[in-house]
Formats: sequence, C-alpha cells, structure tokens
Amino acid sequence: MNWSDYEGIWKRQELPVGADADVASVRETFETKRRKMAANLFLRDILEASAGVFVSIVLVFTWWQQKTVGWPIALAIILTLGVTGVFIKERIRTRRNRLGPDASMLAKLEADIAELRHQRRLLSNVWKWYLAPCAAAIAIVVATISYNRAPWQRDPVFLGCYGLFCVLLFWGVWALNRQAVRKQIEPRLAELEKLRRDILTTE
Repeated sequence: MNWSDYEGIWKRQELPVGADADVASVRETFETKRRKMAANLFLRDILEASAGVFVSIVLVFTWWQQKTVGWPIALAIILTLGVTGVFIKERIRTRRNRLGPDASMLAKLEADIAELRHQRRLLSNVWKWYLAPCAAAIAIVVATISYNRAPWQRDPVFLGCYGLFCVLLFWGVWALNRQAVRKQIEPRLAELEKLRRDILTTE
C-alpha cells in the first residue's frame, strides 16, 4: 500500500456535501463517520508503517548482497525508515489526543476538525515528507546497483524508461492527493465547521 491509497480510503466514505450540507444530517451521521475516519486512518498508518519496515528489510538484504560497495544503500534505508517514522508518529499522536468516552459532542467535533486540518496539511505537503524521500531512496538504490554490479541496468534506455515511470507514478500520487483534499477533506471540514457554528449558536 502506498500513499496514493489514501484517496481510496476517503472514497470508501460517502462524499461530503460541504457548506451546503443539512446540519441535521451532519449531526445524525457524525458519530458513524467519525469512527470510520479513525478506523481508516489507523489502517493507513499500520499498513504504511509495515510496508516501510518490509522495504527496509529488503534494502538491508540488497546491501548485504552488494557487499561493502553497496554502502550508499544505507542512505536509502535511512530515508525509508524516516518515512516509516512519520506513520508511527501519527499513531502516537492519535493515541495521545484520544478523547474519553464521556467527551461532549462539541469536544469530539473540535477534535475531528483539528484532525482533518492536520490530514490536509499532510496531503498538501506530501512531496516534502513522502514522495521526495521515496524518490531519493529509489535513485540511490538504482544508481548503486547499476554502478557496482548490473551492466544491463546501465543501459540509458532502461534507465530513461524507469525514470519516466517513476516521474509519472509520483505525479499521479501527488495529483490524487490534491484531489482527495479538494473533494473529500475540505468539504467535510466545511460540514463540521457548519455543525460547530450551529451548536455554538444554540447553546
């Protein structure tokens, strides 16, 4: 599972209406959607962290095969573990900020709004903390193997095609994340902010 799967996570939920949503409907479905979001984010973080650990183990094995000349792969491992650490940090942050069962609806609403804003920041900056480190790790591994051991991988046609594939893949992930922010997170934020205003004005 890669970060582009996040859009799939959001698509499994009903599309939010946004600022035009009916407040009564938003209130009625709030708890259900709140639990779904928490479960989906938990699944995302666990799968991404597990994938990062697995890839790191594969890279360690690759480094071992390359012997001492494969030392640059250590940098790729560090980058991969850095991305993995982001998802572990997300789990720690979520656990620390978890509300108790007796929390008021307004408190839960505020927590969800803060969470959605946080997720929006993550998706909007996905190049910085996810795509760029992954791209650098791939480049290091390919360059190390090509230089040290695999003459066929030094073929400029192969490297050019592989590089183009990676560029298109990363651009697609970036585009999907922008779409998720625009069509999923921002409308849901508008719904919850509208519900919060309604609660504050009626209390």
